[in-house]
Amino acid sequence: MPTNRPSPEHTLCTIALAPPGVAAEADTVALITRLVNETYGTGEAGMWREGALRTSPEEVRALVAGGELVLAHHGDDLVGAVRVQRLPSGEAEFGMLVCRAEQQGLGVGRQLVAWVEEWARGQGIGIMQLEVLRPRHVRHPVKEFLLSWYARIDYHVVRKGAFEEAYPDLEPLLAVDCDFLIHHKRL
Repeated sequence: MPTNRPSPEHTLCTIALAPPGVAAEADTVALITRLVNETYGTGEAGMWREGALRTSPEEVRALVAGGELVLAHHGDDLVGAVRVQRLPSGEAEFGMLVCRAEQQGLGVGRQLVAWVEEWARGQGIGIMQLEVLRPRHVRHPVKEFLLSWYARIDYHVVRKGAFEEAYPDLEPLLAVDCDFLIHHKRL
């Protein structure tokens, strides 16, 4: 019986913090920005007003300069990215986790999450946090899949927040009312 399991050569990525020089590489910044916006445009379809974007080249440059952007490469190809940071409250947090569409299901996301968890352990941080935006009144299949996936890798909801209270500047861009679910994992 055939299996849908990826072959090892497709799942092994080189993962590292983006070198500071990447911030000055316009083509690379544009590629990362496009990857994030396309992934979120598909994954959060219907949740945002037409034309709303997840990130900008300016934000990507700032994340790189701040040492907060992690990139995954398969060979020379950029296949994924994730933001990681230390929160003032002491937890580490990752977000903006993305993977090229043709690489989804091949373990890139899992490798990126494992990398940021190891980064946090190396910083002496014992809790990793993430936020998942979720429509308040309708089920969104991608969000339901993500919530299930995060639960399988031991992330658990610790609280729910109202998006409009936490992110009042972004709330007008939403097409539907949303909450964000804050997850923690003990490392």
